[in-house]
Amino acid sequence: MMPALQDTAVHLSDRHFRTIAELIESQVGIKLPQGKRLMLEGRLHKRVRALNFSGLNEYVENLFEVDHFETELTHLIDVVTTNKTDFFREPQHFTFMRDVAVPALLRSHGRKDANLKIWSSASSTGMEAYTTAMVLDDMARNGSRFQYRILGTDISTAVLRLARTAIYTRDVLAPVPEPFVKRYFSSSRDKSRGEVRIIPELRRVTHFMRMNLMDKSYPVDRDVDIIFCRNVLIYFERETQRKVVEQLCGHLRPGGYLLVGHSESMIHSAVPGLKQVQPTIFQV
Repeated sequence: MMPALQDTAVHLSDRHFRTIAELIESQVGIKLPQGKRLMLEGRLHKRVRALNFSGLNEYVENLFEVDHFETELTHLIDVVTTNKTDFFREPQHFTFMRDVAVPALLRSHGRKDANLKIWSSASSTGMEAYTTAMVLDDMARNGSRFQYRILGTDISTAVLRLARTAIYTRDVLAPVPEPFVKRYFSSSRDKSRGEVRIIPELRRVTHFMRMNLMDKSYPVDRDVDIIFCRNVLIYFERETQRKVVEQLCGHLRPGGYLLVGHSESMIHSAVPGLKQVQPTIFQV
């Protein structure tokens, strides 16, 4: 059995905390204030033990070793990123998509076989992307004629693995309308597991890849119809918010929509050409 870690091992020094905070801000734009220090220490312990370091400070001292820096940076980003998400989170966005955005976009496409492109740019475990797929599939079942593809991107490899498997515990289904639960989720054969999975039809039109919103360019089409970027901009400084929103808008087709979180409703003010449709919904 491993001996209990001493205080010098379980707490980061001021210098080592600044090292990680500066690294994370430079790499992914997220600020780590002192109030996040205990959270960071708690989340790092498992990784420290896995690498057989004596404690957190030794881990930071070895973080920049050339032979494993990129791999370790990926793990560190997984540790510090917040991945709060739900199905049908901020449901008025999906109502707007169904009742306003998609009908308007189909008219602007001007074709009966329109292929809509939706991008969940901070997709976390995939619930936002799969909620979008449920709403669009339901529209198609009820007479709207279009095809669609959904892309989910995130900086965290851990959540992307979950998104690709599309397996969730049954307790996360509370916000999902019952007809959608029956139609779009299959239950595990082992009932004791309490797990459900998104049906293959929706998984086939929903794809995920790792991407950093801080990158200078995004490997995404430039004729996207709707971009979700919700509850991530709040972690960025104002200038970083502006740059990210400008880049995202560069991937929208004319008339396309950008949807942000409720705490991010003022981000449009510094981005030319971005028109506010509703407090958290913008159009180019």
